[in-house]
Amino acid sequence: MSESLSQAEAFARIRLLRSPNIGPVSYRQLLARFDTAEAAIEALPDLGSRGKTAYRPAPTDRVEREINGVRAAGARYLFHDQPDYPALLAELDSAPPIITCRGNLSLASEPCVAMVGARNASAAAVKLARDFATELAEQGFTVVSGLARGIDGACHEGAFPRTIGVIASGIDIAYPPQHAELQEKIATEGLLIAEQPPGTEPRGRHFPSRNRIIAGLASGTLVVEAAPKSGSLITARLAGEAGREVMAIPGSPLDTRSLGCNQLIRDGAVLVQTPEDVAELLQSFTGAPRSRFQVEEMGSPFDYSELRQMEWGEAKVEHGGDAIAGLLTKAPVTVDELIRQSGAPSAAVHMALLELELTGELERHAGGLVSRT
Repeated sequence: MSESLSQAEAFARIRLLRSPNIGPVSYRQLLARFDTAEAAIEALPDLGSRGKTAYRPAPTDRVEREINGVRAAGARYLFHDQPDYPALLAELDSAPPIITCRGNLSLASEPCVAMVGARNASAAAVKLARDFATELAEQGFTVVSGLARGIDGACHEGAFPRTIGVIASGIDIAYPPQHAELQEKIATEGLLIAEQPPGTEPRGRHFPSRNRIIAGLASGTLVVEAAPKSGSLITARLAGEAGREVMAIPGSPLDTRSLGCNQLIRDGAVLVQTPEDVAELLQSFTGAPRSRFQVEEMGSPFDYSELRQMEWGEAKVEHGGDAIAGLLTKAPVTVDELIRQSGAPSAAVHMALLELELTGELERHAGGLVSRT
C-alpha cells in the first residue's frame, strides 16, 4: 500500500470494486463524487434504491478472503492512483482501478509493445513471432501478451525475461494449463498481471477485459497472425480506440489465418515486415498514431471532478435514471448524445447513468458508449 492510502481505505476500495454492478468507470465516478471509497460504500444503498431489491455492497468477509488469497499467491495489489501504476494503462477511461501483480513491475515503465495472434497459429507464424519478440526485447522493448497458446506463448518465450503476461483469470490460476510453467517463470522473472480476484477461473467475458489491458500497457499493438473473427482483432481495435499504433504482418490471402491481419491493414493498420519496422514506429511515437485504423465513435472526456459539485438528491429528482433510461435502447450511444438530447448538465447525466448501472440496467461499451442491458 502507498503511504497515502490507509489500510482501511485500501480495504474499502477493494470492497467497492467487488460490489455488484461496479465497473472501472462507475468506480472512478464514485471516488470522484465521494472522495473516499469508505464514503462511497455508505452511499451505495441510496444510489441503488431504484432497483427491485435493496442494494448490498460486497460482504467484508469475501474481501478478507480475497486479500488472503493475494498474499498466499505471493502477489500484491496496485491501485490506479499509486505512482508505480503503469502510466500508459492509466490513460484509459476503462483502466482497471485495481490490479494484482507478481514480478518486476519496472518492466511496465519501459517502452512496451503488445504482440498478439492466433492460438492455432501456423509453425511459420510461431517462429516469426518468437524472432520478432527476441529482437524487440534486445532493442529495449518489453513485450506484452496474453499467455494464450500459439502466438502469445511464442512472444513470451522470445522476449523472456523482458515480458509481461496479462491473464484473464485470478493471479493464482494458470491458464491454459500447459502454460503453467511459463506463467510461473514470467511471474518470477518477468511480470504477471491479473484484474480478476484470486481463485477466478477464466470466462469468456474476461478475455476482452484482459485484451484492453494488453493494448493499454503498450504504445502499439502488433498482430502477427489472426483469423477474421478473433480476440486478437479485439485487442487491435482497443489499441486503436486508445490512440495507440495498430500494426499487422501481412499474410497469404489463401490462408484463413492471415485474413484478419490483411483486414487490419486494409482498415488502416500499419503494415510491418521486420522488427525494425516496429521499433522505428514506436520509438518515434508521440501520442499521435500513424495508423489510420478505423474506430467507433467515441465520447469526449469527462472531468469527474464536476461530480463533487453535484447534489445527488437534486440530480435524482430533476435528471434521474427514469429520464435518461427513456433515451436509451440496446443500441450503444455516446454519453455526449444523451447530454444533448436530455438538455441536462453533464454531471447529472453521468450520475443518472451511474444509478442505472448500479441497478443492472446499463451496459458500458468500449469507446465510452452506453446502452440498456
